[in-house]
Amino acid sequence: MVKFLPVSKKELKKIGWSKLDIIIITGDAYIDHPGFGAAIIGRFLESNGFKVGIISQPDWKSDQDFLELGKPELFFGITSGNMDSMVNHYTAQKRIRTNDAYSPEGKPGLRPNRATIIYSQKIRSLFKNAPIIIGGIEASLRRIPHYDFWSDKVRNSILFDSKADILVYGMAEKPILEIARELQSGTQINELKNIKGTVVSSKKVTEKDHILLPEFSKNFTKEDFFEMYQTFYENYFKEVIYQKFSNRYLKHNLPSEPLSTAEIDNIYNLPYARLPHPIYKNKKITAFEQIKNSITSHRGCFGGCYFCSLSIHQGRTIQSRSIGSIINDIKNISQKDYFKGTISDIGGPTANMYGMFCKKNLEKSCSIDSCIYPEICTNLKFSHEKQKTLLKKCREIKSVKNLFITSGIRHDLALTDKEYIKEISENHTGGLLKLAPEHKSEKVLKYMNKPGFYKYEEFVKIFSEYSRKCGKKQFIVPYIIVGHPGSDLTDTLELALYLKKHNIKLKQIQEFTPTPMTISTMMYFTGRNTSGEKICIPKGREIRLQKALVQWFEPGNKKLIIEALKKANRKNLINYFL
Repeated sequence: MVKFLPVSKKELKKIGWSKLDIIIITGDAYIDHPGFGAAIIGRFLESNGFKVGIISQPDWKSDQDFLELGKPELFFGITSGNMDSMVNHYTAQKRIRTNDAYSPEGKPGLRPNRATIIYSQKIRSLFKNAPIIIGGIEASLRRIPHYDFWSDKVRNSILFDSKADILVYGMAEKPILEIARELQSGTQINELKNIKGTVVSSKKVTEKDHILLPEFSKNFTKEDFFEMYQTFYENYFKEVIYQKFSNRYLKHNLPSEPLSTAEIDNIYNLPYARLPHPIYKNKKITAFEQIKNSITSHRGCFGGCYFCSLSIHQGRTIQSRSIGSIINDIKNISQKDYFKGTISDIGGPTANMYGMFCKKNLEKSCSIDSCIYPEICTNLKFSHEKQKTLLKKCREIKSVKNLFITSGIRHDLALTDKEYIKEISENHTGGLLKLAPEHKSEKVLKYMNKPGFYKYEEFVKIFSEYSRKCGKKQFIVPYIIVGHPGSDLTDTLELALYLKKHNIKLKQIQEFTPTPMTISTMMYFTGRNTSGEKICIPKGREIRLQKALVQWFEPGNKKLIIEALKKANRKNLINYFL
């Protein structure tokens, strides 16, 4: 295997390849590290005998970058990168971001808005008959018609807008390998209609058993949108889904099968350079700096938070690596010049779901949206023993001085094992532990599908006591969301009073952004909760007022706080906050 996948004709010549089988185009800088989707897919295909090249952050206003590696024998694989390009470019107030963590030196503007569409259209114009496969987070979460916050309208499936041949959704290793092997064997791209983990265009409905979504047209209403998403969420993991659009159908195949431990070990044990490509000449790439000393221990999340897209992308099944594979990762990292003895994180979407699973293997048929809310499912094997064993064995590696957990802990789940909380406080917290209660109001938490705030308080109490006993001065920083559908100033005031009482000054507050395909975004667009009841939807100045209340300590928020308290009929609290 090559140290880096080739990015130029010069590199192709150097390694003795005359042509490539597959070319991956990505909106991110090319970093050969398993924290980056293009690198994982490229290395995985390479390990299965395919010649793969990378075109990273091509200039879409010119043809040159797209022509650099020629036409692949099999297909172009296109991704916007590790983020949706619109989320990457714009804040919750739709202001242009001044920094891109996935670009050299944080330079913004190196990828276009709606990068998957623009790259695909460019390739289609230059290589008319070349198969195009789109994937990654942007394609995955825009695979059916979706509300787009930035244009404030419902957009069609990105498959149709990009004019790609196949959309691969979720974690793409299995479907992309199947596609590559089928094309290599001589199968035509338009014959690949039934691969799991893909969305395709179909002239007709071919399955006897299927689910039909409301037809998508210019007359598509909010009621149609609500019905579409309710039907989709209830069925996408167990039925083939069709949706009519004009004279064709969008066909959503069943999700790809989860990876076994051996399969996921194989993917993460591939010979990644764990470095940015030399073309960047040691320029700083923030996204790499943030994860270069971190380890992915598993994929998937069964938390079911309504504002989060992880379960709809990675799936609910926890796919855990073996302890041996993770230890091998740490030993490889410890050989790097940049390693100074600290593993910054071992985790996944939620750190303490490692090794957990459904005892009855019901992920393909169970319709509940969370395995732990409002109560932990009796079928869930939720022991923390495997993670505790993992952390203990990793701590014993001689090169490791510090080993932290920073990818997030589900505190309600951790409360089932106080010994786990003790271990985190004694060994795996670097002074600050970040948790995500998200809000204080029980009403708002219900709209988020999150546990009651009392569980967060219980965790804080236990963690703080263990920290005190082991002689460490450690603090918990809560993640908070303002502006979530269903929240108003009265709810936010409840949160602000808690923060003020405990003198918690949060510099960073997340403003709710309606990202494609989440249940919270469905609420935002339709104005209804999951039961169909009308709820308030904060927008504009209302969100500014909510944020000002939560950041009560900022001098510049004085006028906004007064306005918010007056609107909430709580003028009696003006002196208390100011």
